[in-house]
Amino acid sequence: MSYYFNTILKEKNFDKAIEIVTAALKKEGFGVLTEIDVTETLKKKIDVDFKKYRILGACNPEFAHKALKSEDKIGVFLPCNVIVEENDNGNIEVSAVDPISSMQAAKNDSLEEIATEVQQKLKNIINSLN
Repeated sequence: MSYYFNTILKEKNFDKAIEIVTAALKKEGFGVLTEIDVTETLKKKIDVDFKKYRILGACNPEFAHKALKSEDKIGVFLPCNVIVEENDNGNIEVSAVDPISSMQAAKNDSLEEIATEVQQKLKNIINSLN
């Protein structure tokens, strides 16, 4: 089982791709709680050049609340990370965590339904980007 699913965007502009992904997340009920510019961070912290790479910490409050009520330590797996990266060939790739993969570590059967629903929403987002 893969721990993520992904797609290549037709959009070639990285900043525009971030906007498109953020809008797609919003359409499925997710907000972006955190945004980590990995490129900038690596340059600032260890002075290395790295491709355009951003981590969007996406959260759907309803599902987060359900998951936290079922397993209070599940917060270590939240939010759902979505990455936007520019590959060497100029393509913009978007990848989302597979929540079923990460939630299995909790060994809590009540999380299975929640993870399945969140997985479908994230797959909808990835598929909508094509």
